[in-house]
Amino acid sequence: MSDPRPLGVFDSGVGGLTVLRELQRQLPNESTIYFADLGHFPYGPRYQAQVRHFAINIIRFLETLEVKLVVIACNTATAAALNTARELFDIPIIGVITPGAEAAVAATRNKRVGVISTEGTLQSQEYLHAIREANPTIGVLPKAAPELVDLVEAGKSGAPETEAVLRAALQDILHYQADTLILGCTHYPLLRPLIRKIAGDSMTVVDSAETTAARVKRVLARNGLESAEPGGAQHQIYVTGSPERFTDVAHILFGQDLPPITTVRLELVEAMSGREGAA
Repeated sequence: MSDPRPLGVFDSGVGGLTVLRELQRQLPNESTIYFADLGHFPYGPRYQAQVRHFAINIIRFLETLEVKLVVIACNTATAAALNTARELFDIPIIGVITPGAEAAVAATRNKRVGVISTEGTLQSQEYLHAIREANPTIGVLPKAAPELVDLVEAGKSGAPETEAVLRAALQDILHYQADTLILGCTHYPLLRPLIRKIAGDSMTVVDSAETTAARVKRVLARNGLESAEPGGAQHQIYVTGSPERFTDVAHILFGQDLPPITTVRLELVEAMSGREGAA
């Protein structure tokens, strides 16, 4: 039995492409649809209720494209919308926070974990809850570094100004002597070289792309949703807003040719989701 329907993946910008790339690596037979909500980028500074509204509309839009599973490839949107989305939709919905938290719990040796994220993810405390759920004895030090998202999106992941912001974000975590660092935003894997420069080999760096893809693979297998069509995978990208900057940075982040990109008006997403109105 084969289910050729695509996987839906979304984020506010290019960051979720780190998750998409890993999904395509681990699940080469699966078709994908990636949705970048550039018209509302960035999600990090927004109120959780607003991010939740955007996320629910996007999932409804993806449902109209007949996806069989949705990955919320954004930490801020996972924190704001995952539980509500699971109540509203029948299709499987997977976020990036729990897989990353569980990977950090498995990696830490001194039971001290640092987390860098957007302000929205920090305020939600979802990483703290997920880590403590897995192991209540582990200490967690979260730090918000919202400027890093804009710097990565601007293609400045190796720039001196980015290093300065990252050093400030990591200062307390290094002083805390955390031996494991969670990249609590899907944009942050591009900062790995700078993190290594600043922290050396003192910390294991965890990003949720690999563990999230592994979870998707398990869910598909457990529920008979796998595609068994070698070479039949097709990939698409939908964006709201202007795709130019997305395309430039996405080539760097994705590391290969991008799938075809279709621009969708925000009003259309609202209308197709059944929630027509002002964004």
